[in-house]
Amino acid sequence: MFLKENISLAVAGLKANKIRAFLTMLGIIIGIGSVIAIVSIGDAVTANVSDIMSSLGANNIYVYVAPTDNNYGQSNNSNKIDDNDLLTMDQIERVQTKFADEISDVSVSESAGSGKAKNGHLYANISIEGANPGCGDLDDVDLKTGRFLKGRDIDGHRRVAVVSDKLVSSIFGNSADPLGKKINVDTDNGVESFTIVGVYQYKQQGVGGNLGVAEKDIRTTMYIPITVAKETAENQNYYEFEIKLKNVNDTRSLTSKIEAYMKQFYIHNTKYTCVVRNMENELSSFTSMLNTISLAIAAIAAIALLVGGIGVMNIMLVSVTERTREIGTRKALGARSSYIRMQFIVESIIICVIGGIIGILLGIGLAALGVSLLKLKFVLSVPIIFISVGFSMLIGIFFGYYPAKKASQLDPIEALRYE
Repeated sequence: MFLKENISLAVAGLKANKIRAFLTMLGIIIGIGSVIAIVSIGDAVTANVSDIMSSLGANNIYVYVAPTDNNYGQSNNSNKIDDNDLLTMDQIERVQTKFADEISDVSVSESAGSGKAKNGHLYANISIEGANPGCGDLDDVDLKTGRFLKGRDIDGHRRVAVVSDKLVSSIFGNSADPLGKKINVDTDNGVESFTIVGVYQYKQQGVGGNLGVAEKDIRTTMYIPITVAKETAENQNYYEFEIKLKNVNDTRSLTSKIEAYMKQFYIHNTKYTCVVRNMENELSSFTSMLNTISLAIAAIAAIALLVGGIGVMNIMLVSVTERTREIGTRKALGARSSYIRMQFIVESIIICVIGGIIGILLGIGLAALGVSLLKLKFVLSVPIIFISVGFSMLIGIFFGYYPAKKASQLDPIEALRYE
């Protein structure tokens, strides 16, 4: 009953001074709204980056050639790296055979530059990538029709290509069957003709996607046999390859074993060595860094909560001064100091909780707008909402206690004489 009466008195006081009450809440609203918006957008970015890295193979193993410590920084001089210092296809296949129980597939690729795929006056921008059959699996190529590259395409140096559905719609139209059709590819090496054997679903990559790029100018990947790409490459051997694992529990241990095996190929090479890495640790570190940045920015935004709390205390002190005679009357009628103190604390809590609720709604709205502009999936942190409400109540208690205590200590005789 006592609490219900205090809530009624607090609500009546807020209704009597609506503008002042709203201005008092403003700091709380801005602070909580900013914290929720920043944390939610940060969570959305983190989730998006994690999804992208997972799709790129965050749990895969990467093997690449790198300069030795005593040769670091010298690989970019006028003497280009020799084929003898690179990985041969035979060495890559030996790794796959050695760890056949742990390895699901191996991806070997070679960038063949960029250009335009043309069909008459229609065109589509492409990045050309020489690939082996394993690239389809490791690159998570989602085929809509046709097939990916086969071993016979690689061995026979066949002029075949796997293209995106975006390329097909750009140069053939949505209703056409592209399989078996030829496209002319205009590159720095001239014009080559390829036969389409497969079409994959284009997936937008990166935070924000292709902002500012016209739909027809979006560049997609065209996969061709790696042996065809190697025909114009400077080196015939390979800088790197990627390994997709089966259900392996201890990725770190397997990474170490593969690295020890690969280094045998470079035991007599003083300039280069073979490095084996997995992105599990890098993904964890990157996610942790993003979370730290989000929390740091949220902590800065939370300063507005401190300012809002000071504003609540200031207004409550003004309220105590304005209601001095009321307090004196209540105490003269027998109201205890604890009752007076609780009345003002409840009023402070109500101000902060209402401001917190408005701030939560504002924060969710800002977060939804932010992730929409960035073209991300909306991620709402439920714990941060409960924390915000709880923090609002704590602010009300903390900054409302001093004015409430001051009101409860007023002498009733002096308070009744107050003008």
